[in-house]
Amino acid sequence: MVNTVAYFKNVSLGSLNSYINLVNSLPILSYEDEFKLTNDFYNFKNLKSAKKLVLFHLRFVIHVAKNYSGYGLPQSDLIQEGNIGLIKAIRRFNPTFKVRLISFAIHWIKAEIHEYVLKNWRIVKVATTKAQRKLFFNLRKTKKKFGWFNDREVNLVAKKFCVSIKDVREMESRMSAQDIVFDLPLENDNSSSNKFYPLSVHDKYSDFTYNFEKLNWEKYVFKKIKLAINSLDNRSKHIINSRWLYNDKKTTLQELAYYYKVSAERIRQLEKNAMKKLRFIIESN
Repeated sequence: MVNTVAYFKNVSLGSLNSYINLVNSLPILSYEDEFKLTNDFYNFKNLKSAKKLVLFHLRFVIHVAKNYSGYGLPQSDLIQEGNIGLIKAIRRFNPTFKVRLISFAIHWIKAEIHEYVLKNWRIVKVATTKAQRKLFFNLRKTKKKFGWFNDREVNLVAKKFCVSIKDVREMESRMSAQDIVFDLPLENDNSSSNKFYPLSVHDKYSDFTYNFEKLNWEKYVFKKIKLAINSLDNRSKHIINSRWLYNDKKTTLQELAYYYKVSAERIRQLEKNAMKKLRFIIESN
């Protein structure tokens, strides 16, 4: 049996790279050694054997976690969640299955990472059903082959994963974006992709003084226009409101002419005179 103590003695685990290098330096268990350990834990609940099983299978968790690096989530967290899945699998593994542990554990590792991604990748909250989750985790692989989908490919993907065309389009759009880790950097963490640090964020396009002045000016203009309109006679006020302010669809001159039983030209003249009066009131104040 491999002596695990020798691998961890005097080793610093201060960074993710150190952890990965250490785990990958551990040899792969032979079938005989693995069977002894799994049998010892399954039948006698020997925790030392369980710890060794976890230790010598960490390399597989790292390998699986790398496949989820495109979701903009910390690699260390993905590995940690995968390790939880590995531990759950070891607890449930029966050595009489006559298969290698990793063949059984891979499903538990992926399940834990899937759950973590869905909980933390905010732009994929649309994935609420089992079919949509399946679409989410398979669409990235499919997009590597196709790029952006055309109509025929959308129909094929929707049919393959039993979701609607709308779900495929929406998920494709969401997959084109990424979350950003908004946190302070960890010591010895040289990774800077997809990260913003709150102490160094500066919005070059925001001008508080300008925005405040603009908002204040808009309120001032709106108030003056309101006072000017209220100074009009009821008919002129109704014409201005109907033509320019109240309705989503602009009322026509003919409609107002029918309402007031005058010609459309007369309504146009009233509108023109009302506009002149409004302009004079606004500019004089």
